[in-house]
Amino acid sequence: MDELARQLANLVGNSPLKLIEAPFPEPVPIRLFLKRDDLLHPYVSGNKWRKLKYNLLAARARKLGTLLTFGGAYSNHLYATAAAGQVFGFRTIGIVRGDELAGKPLNSTLAFCRAAGMQLHFISREDYRRKENADFLDALTAQFGPCYVVPEGGTNDLAIQGTAEIIPEIIAQLGCIPDFACCPVGTGGTVAGLVKSATEQTEVLGFMALKVPDSLWLPVETTPKARGYRVPDYHFGGYARTTPELLNFISNFEKRNDILLEQVYTGKMLYGIYDLARQGYFPEGATVVAVHTGGLQGRSKALDLI
Repeated sequence: MDELARQLANLVGNSPLKLIEAPFPEPVPIRLFLKRDDLLHPYVSGNKWRKLKYNLLAARARKLGTLLTFGGAYSNHLYATAAAGQVFGFRTIGIVRGDELAGKPLNSTLAFCRAAGMQLHFISREDYRRKENADFLDALTAQFGPCYVVPEGGTNDLAIQGTAEIIPEIIAQLGCIPDFACCPVGTGGTVAGLVKSATEQTEVLGFMALKVPDSLWLPVETTPKARGYRVPDYHFGGYARTTPELLNFISNFEKRNDILLEQVYTGKMLYGIYDLARQGYFPEGATVVAVHTGGLQGRSKALDLI
């Protein structure tokens, strides 16, 4: 095992599983566990480590020392890639959506990226929509030199290979197979990994962080042995949108359990689990495991005022 593989193995896979004794404002008839991927690393956010793990190994195997990737101004993925590059010695380039941002002061996310050594390149929203176009990618590599391209959000087959390791870890830590495994959904890489490795005894629920078509359950790609659904009803207005109800719920959870959340992903998922439990969706006594996907650098300062 080379040094990069050894370091990654020591980081990814060592997140604790915690039983949350009384997580919600009122009792619900489930056993809730939280997989604390937010504790994997202080800067690389939760599931982002897992998505980057095999991509970093692939980049090193191809002798590519530069990572090029994409994101918006508040992208957890850009933040994580910049940190991973700094930790493991990769040059990083972030293609940022919105050329109007080029002349403005950097927000905290982009300031961190630059401080971690990431070269930021701002492009128009029109050009950004071409981020998967082969000619556009060729132009970027011609401009910046040979590089390993990681897609927006970090989701590709290698990312799913990384997130598929969550379920086996949970089973080993629990000593049994959970009835439900839950995660937030952005680009879908984490929920796809959960479904890939789940058995037919586990139902996978992915709670959408952004608006999707109105229907109760949206099937995700399943395997012959696993079921998976995207739950669209808890986006609270769309990606990065929130409401006083959600912020109050998160603040209450944090105070009761001494665990920080953020309002973009994990907070919405936990609210969704709470609401479904109140409605009787989960059988009484069901073992429900929720994945805390990190991203705490995006936590709203408003939560500290509640």
